[in-house]
Amino acid sequence: MHTKILGTGGYLPSKVRTNADLERMVETSDQWIMERTGISERRVAAPGETTATMGAIAARAALESSGLAPQDIDAVLVATTSSSCAYPSTACEIARELGIANAAAMDLAAACAGFSYAYATAHAMIVAGQARHVLIVGVDICSRICNPHDRTTIILFGDGAGACVLAASDEPGTLAVRLSSDPTCGDLLRLPNPARDEPPSEDNYLLMRGSEVFKHAVVILSRLVDETLAAGGLAPSELDFLVPHQANLRIISATARRLGLDMSQVIVTIGKQGNTSSASVPLALDEGVRSGRIKRGMNILLESFGGGLTWGSALIRF
Repeated sequence: MHTKILGTGGYLPSKVRTNADLERMVETSDQWIMERTGISERRVAAPGETTATMGAIAARAALESSGLAPQDIDAVLVATTSSSCAYPSTACEIARELGIANAAAMDLAAACAGFSYAYATAHAMIVAGQARHVLIVGVDICSRICNPHDRTTIILFGDGAGACVLAASDEPGTLAVRLSSDPTCGDLLRLPNPARDEPPSEDNYLLMRGSEVFKHAVVILSRLVDETLAAGGLAPSELDFLVPHQANLRIISATARRLGLDMSQVIVTIGKQGNTSSASVPLALDEGVRSGRIKRGMNILLESFGGGLTWGSALIRF
């Protein structure tokens, strides 16, 4: 049994937060942000938007792209760390919104690597015969977990949702998946859950030791792409596109150089979207597909890195 992506979808909120906006919020500048991150804009969810409402829009687009009906979906997996409720899960809320009944539904938490974890889980479910069609969603509202006075985080993160439908296939589509973690580095990137009797506090926002996270990401992702290609039996020269987690343009460029790829072979969305956490990889994938750059039969490498520390990848023949 093999697995193959049938369709993709994405959603970005309408509100744009520019570097000029951030100059009025924290001590920073457009030049400083661009030189260190490559980000000029990011999207911000409206007050009434949730991970469920945003994820449902991306999921519906992916479902329509796949040609399947809601009743064809056997499982809904959602990667998020910013859901409104512990339960019902965002996955259950999305299933309800789309009219998906009698399907397994659950959320997965692996920070920015969440979509990789959800994809690997969906792949395993299909290979094990527990499902034939799995809807995978990555969605996060990062603007609400960032301290608006902390320039190390507020400049990086944006909100969004991306999705894909993974299905059983007679032909190889998912060539290799890799997941791993280093829990000894958990304090480098941390988001506490506040106690119910505690008032709002700056200690409850996302905490990041940026320079150390950057160093770990470059080393780990370099090793990850080598391991994934080897597991899938492909040489770097056989890769058509890299679809990376959109955390920092310098990290993306370093990974591309490691693979010997020209930047024209890399899907880059960070400039206008920022880091959308678990949504960044599926959003970039959807952008590549809908722009016509990613076509059927191409070899695609998805990779991501996040808090935990966690990381994961999928080598795909699209």
